[in-house]
Amino acid sequence: MPLPHLDPAAYPAQLAAKVARFRADFAAFALPEPAVFASNPLHYRLRAEFRAWHHGEVFDYAMFDPDHPRQPVLMADFPAADAAICALMPRLRAAILAVEALRRRLYGVEFLATLSGEMLVTLIYHRPLDAAWEAAARPLAGRLGIGLIGRSKRQKIVLERDWVLEQFELAGRPLRYQQFEGSFSQPNGGINRHMLGWASAQAAGLNGDLLELYCGNGNFTVALAPLFGRALATEVSKPAVRAAQYNLAANAIDNAVVVRMTSEEISAALAGREHFQRLKDIDLTGYRFSILLVDPPRSGLDPATLELARGFDHILYISCNPQTLRDNVAALDATHQITAAAAFDQFPYTGHLETGLLLRRR
Repeated sequence: MPLPHLDPAAYPAQLAAKVARFRADFAAFALPEPAVFASNPLHYRLRAEFRAWHHGEVFDYAMFDPDHPRQPVLMADFPAADAAICALMPRLRAAILAVEALRRRLYGVEFLATLSGEMLVTLIYHRPLDAAWEAAARPLAGRLGIGLIGRSKRQKIVLERDWVLEQFELAGRPLRYQQFEGSFSQPNGGINRHMLGWASAQAAGLNGDLLELYCGNGNFTVALAPLFGRALATEVSKPAVRAAQYNLAANAIDNAVVVRMTSEEISAALAGREHFQRLKDIDLTGYRFSILLVDPPRSGLDPATLELARGFDHILYISCNPQTLRDNVAALDATHQITAAAAFDQFPYTGHLETGLLLRRR
């Protein structure tokens, strides 16, 4: 996908075209009128990654257009990025250029910001990092008020910590999330809040217990668990499971458990086909699940998970790929109908559209 051209004046029409395509793609399933959540037209990304493009004794931030992969696009700033990232970019560049130990063989720069104002920067090098690098990096981090990590092949130097703490309010309730460097977190913070708000509104009043698959760092778990008697969430990534467990504790949520399992494994466990040591302290028969929440990768739900989903009264499906979502909805059409829909524009100026559906058993 080529680098997007950011034109706030054109944004409403571009979003309308994406939503129209969503309606058309799901017309066969009697799609309700979707709630549409527009992004900020500028400064919406909390993550940004750049190559350090060297020429002589200086470097510039650069990205590459897939249509022209050998031609760097040099950037003084990046208007899609959070305003704090844009403000930091020139200051960080000037500070690195002033110190040879920081500048030499710098390959890339990654920014991770938060709505709450924390910032983590990762500097990536094509050389081993030594004491001279750390001696220069520590005062730089303090001067700029950022977390800083240095990376090279098989090497990672963390100054203080390799995560940021995101904090914001959802319907008057403060939420806290630990987000690790290199791990997935929602890139568009404003849209993420809309996703959590919409999902919470759909889940309200359903009662019973919640089963969540692909929970990541607990983004939805933290928001939705208080709406249910109990919640069981699964995730396959070890760092994400640790972050989810931290986030449950940080938000004083004591009715939710996170286990490291694939969707296929938890499907087999719930069906009684297999037993897992990781579930030895969890009584699956004691849960009274009323809703299944899924936020799968682009490949969508596998056959075993689809079979599991058919047994639920409600399915709350967050999708990053409308095509696999459509395929999954078609597979569930005999047992479930769509009762609510939403479009979340995580990535303005691109063809990508995040979507949400609530399905109810017929």
